[in-house]
Amino acid sequence: MAESLICNNTQSRVSSVLNRDVRQFGKKFMFDGNEETCWNSDQGESQWVVLEFPQPVKVSELRLQFQGGFSGKSCKLEGSAKEEDLKHIVDFYPEDNNCLQSFPVQDAASVQRLKIVFENSADFFGRIIVYTLEILGEKVL
Repeated sequence: MAESLICNNTQSRVSSVLNRDVRQFGKKFMFDGNEETCWNSDQGESQWVVLEFPQPVKVSELRLQFQGGFSGKSCKLEGSAKEEDLKHIVDFYPEDNNCLQSFPVQDAASVQRLKIVFENSADFFGRIIVYTLEILGEKVL
């Protein structure tokens, strides 16, 4: 059964933070379970989130909740073993709304690093706002 793969030992990085204000819009707010906090990127094309897991995982589902008007339009998920080059896993196309959206990942290989790339945004300036990011799957022993 799929479980949440993001834990306290999962490391994350993001492409940017709005006005470098990590206290108000930092990456940690995607994972805090608070529906009033969010990661808010700065402007620009191809915003991204990278996650490094403490052990290999198999991803089965990606869940994202955007702020309407600031969602990704064309997105992709990439993954790799710890030090290898990232490989394309799946493309996905979120709707521009405030709902928690789910994207299944079929037959994904075992990875230890994931990169979610928001190739473009519903926002004219390319900003992305994410309230919730969940990665579901199973840990590989």
